[in-house]
Amino acid sequence: MVFEIIAEIIAERNDCDVSEIKHESKFSELGIDSLDTVEMMMNLEERLGREIELDRKVETVGEFVAYVEEKLAENN
Repeated sequence: MVFEIIAEIIAERNDCDVSEIKHESKFSELGIDSLDTVEMMMNLEERLGREIELDRKVETVGEFVAYVEEKLAENN
């Protein structure tokens, strides 16, 4: 579920197809910088209805997904 939401956010931002977003996709290759990552986190929080603090650097979509899933599990 988290991957699908993040992929949708990235696809909307980059005006591309969701199927182009993979776990191993690097943010740098997608043209996403640290500010974009913060904006994506805010969009994700809105969609999940939960606040998540991004307190580490993530470089791939998969790392971002794992981080969010870890934070969601901590808050349950």
